Amino acid sequence: MKIGIAGLGRMGTAIAERLLEVGRDVVVWNRSPEKLAPVAAAGAEQASDPAELAKKVDVIITILTDADAIDAVYRGPGGLLSAGLANKLVIDMSTVRPETEIKLAVDVRKAGAAFVECPVGGTTGPARTGKLIGLIGGEKQDIARASPILEQLCRRLDHVGPIGAGASMKLAINLPLLVFYQALGEAYSLCRHIGLDPSAMMDIFADSSGGANVLKVRSRAIAQALTGEEFIAPSFDIDSIRKDLRTMLAEAEMRGIELPLVERTLAIYDEASRSGWGQRDGSSIPAYWATRSSD
Repeated sequence: MKIGIAGLGRMGTAIAERLLEVGRDVVVWNRSPEKLAPVAAAGAEQASDPAELAKKVDVIITILTDADAIDAVYRGPGGLLSAGLANKLVIDMSTVRPETEIKLAVDVRKAGAAFVECPVGGTTGPARTGKLIGLIGGEKQDIARASPILEQLCRRLDHVGPIGAGASMKLAINLPLLVFYQALGEAYSLCRHIGLDPSAMMDIFADSSGGANVLKVRSRAIAQALTGEEFIAPSFDIDSIRKDLRTMLAEAEMRGIELPLVERTLAIYDEASRSGWGQRDGSSIPAYWATRSSD
């Protein structure tokens, strides 16, 4: 069985590397060809466009930036749907609105393929070690086909409902994390005057009822950023987070729901991006807020 991966951003690359590591035959395509080289060096075959990718493989995984990227890769010239997908399995892992997945499922099924959505919780580290959380939407028989692959990527798989349910759940689990980074920055600004080392502060936060799970893996990086020591390589950068926050707000508006915390949080991330922080990891937001608050 050959697995094709379209979209080699940070997560797509990590997923490709993981599948190669566990012995899968992998074919890759990316809009920016320079991103193909590292994965090709690790043993992946390259495709010239999405259509060629589809023709070479049995299973297609896509992990794309947004609805526009999905439209281009699937429905554009040389797109996946132009190849004919009879009897293939398509797994989309993008973080998008539910309606985007529902429309995509209709088109993929019309082309003769099975379709499963599986956005994931976790960033590049868990992706490389098979420790993501998979939020699956789809039909049971299609999920049964996808599970042997997804089990190599995820430590936990949850079938949360039909197509679209996975997208809804992914937006929901991202929301408190992204708000937390800003809340942590505000909390730090409230106590920084006491002069305690940021590492000690983060240790206290992590062990308190107000400490999010992310502090178990990010507290050291957050403390280093607060001291100006260094910033970690981004796994979920501020500009990508801004996209997700806008997606949450669009979905909430459609459903008649208010998300005031998300609205205010997006404004802060937008401000950070305008200040040159857009390509830094989201965990640097407390450091941005500390810098801003001291100006």
